[in-house]
Amino acid sequence: MTVRLKRAYEPASPTDGRRYLVDRLWPRGVTKRSLQLSAWLKEVAPSEELRRSYCHDPALFPAFRRRYLRELEGLAPQLRALQEEAQRGTVTLVFGARDAGTSNAAVLAEFLESGRVRPPRRAARTPRPAPHPVARRPRTRLRRPGRRA
Repeated sequence: MTVRLKRAYEPASPTDGRRYLVDRLWPRGVTKRSLQLSAWLKEVAPSEELRRSYCHDPALFPAFRRRYLRELEGLAPQLRALQEEAQRGTVTLVFGARDAGTSNAAVLAEFLESGRVRPPRRAARTPRPAPHPVARRPRTRLRRPGRRA
C-alpha cells in the first residue's frame, strides 16, 4: 500500500498515481485543472467544528489527531474504497495546509496504512417470526343493505 502526501500548491507529477483532495475547503488560488484530481473527498475531511478548533496550531495537534481518528472510525464505508485504491496502486492525498506533518492528510494516511478500516460486517440473519397461534378466518365481503349479490 502506497499513500503519499502532497500540498495542493505543489505541481502534480506522474508518480502521484490517483490524487484525492482531502480538505473540506478548496485551497485558495488553485485551479481545478492544476490539481489534476481523481476526486474531492470532503466527507473524509475533519468536521467543521474540529477543523475550526484546531486552526493548525502545532500545540493542539495531539488532541486534533485523537478526535479526528475517532471521526474516521465512523467513516469506514467512505474510507474502504480509498483503502482498496491504495492497495491497488499509489494514492496521493492532496491538502492545503503548510505543514504536512500536522495536517489532517497525515492522520488520514496513518489511519489508512494502519488497516483500521474494516470490511463491512455481514448482517446477521434474523429468523422469521412464528405465525400467530390462532388461525385467522378468511375475510368475507360485507354486503350493503338493499343490494343483491
